[in-house]
Amino acid sequence: MQIRSVILEGTNSLVDSARSLGYLNGETDAVKEPLPDQECSLAALCEMAKELPLVDEEEQEECVQLLVAEDGCTSHVDLFSRVTESRSDRATVVTLMGEEYVIPPHTAFLLSDFTRIQPLVHYGRTFDLIVMDPPWENKSVKRSRRYSSLPSTQLKRLPIPLLASPNCLVVTWVTNRPSHLRFVRDELYPHWGVEVVAEWFWVKVTTSGQFVFPLDSHHKKPYEVLVLGRYRSSADNPKSSSETSEVPVEDQRLIVSVPSALHSQKPSLSEVLKPHVRAEARCLELFARSLQPGWTSWGNEVLKFQHTSYFTLTPTDDRGDETTDDCTDTLTLASSSPREPSPSCHCPTAD
Repeated sequence: MQIRSVILEGTNSLVDSARSLGYLNGETDAVKEPLPDQECSLAALCEMAKELPLVDEEEQEECVQLLVAEDGCTSHVDLFSRVTESRSDRATVVTLMGEEYVIPPHTAFLLSDFTRIQPLVHYGRTFDLIVMDPPWENKSVKRSRRYSSLPSTQLKRLPIPLLASPNCLVVTWVTNRPSHLRFVRDELYPHWGVEVVAEWFWVKVTTSGQFVFPLDSHHKKPYEVLVLGRYRSSADNPKSSSETSEVPVEDQRLIVSVPSALHSQKPSLSEVLKPHVRAEARCLELFARSLQPGWTSWGNEVLKFQHTSYFTLTPTDDRGDETTDDCTDTLTLASSSPREPSPSCHCPTAD
């Protein structure tokens, strides 16, 4: 009942505030377009890539590659066994594996599954913020076959202690299944050396501010849980947690928004979490299906929602007489916006 009260009262307050600013009035200027009918084969390609030899540990310095090489080419980019970096100051469109993808500025990514996560460990950096949206097992996913789910116990294989800096903020999206919540709080985080510090709620509403499902529904809830924790360095770790400052985190918070029309796509937490990590924090997303500017992302469908079919692209006109080698297949953009048939409104958050 306590959670219900927090969500009901907090959401009503936030929705009222949003309406006073002209949001959540049930109207939208967005043109509704059909969802892209582009089948994603990235996970299947990751399976095929398992036949390729692993990068030797002695070649760790070669576990990083530039998306666009000095000669302007992308044709020899190895997406499966090396972290790929884009150091461009603008979004770019590149052709990879015969498909066009929008790559945000200053981003890095690795396309792989658990068996090929070593290049991320060998990347040579630790992170101040790690966000993950695991493919939790549930009946609807099995029926829809939209993506492969993962047994909860397999998450313990994630090398969080090797990826996290001292006091790293670890954030995990969790379904409303009680067993999943208990597993994260009581097994997964302790296994990694992560201390639970807060639980936040993402509340999903319609464009008119109503819950997308009844709050008291026994089947589907109109909210999902975020479990936040701090990584505590083990005693044998030479880096002491006292070396880095820790920004306090509210123990309870609501995030209210209209969900994307794209299945299981979560709202970006970049701005929401920014006050709780240090300036210039290094950020990592695990099980990612899209990229974010300035972030490193990993997953077996990490480029899925970067496909150009999900974007409206606007080329720049300031390139002058600049010429580009024919092998690049790149295009610098002035702007790029995801194509979301259901407009989203990220309301102010409340404690």
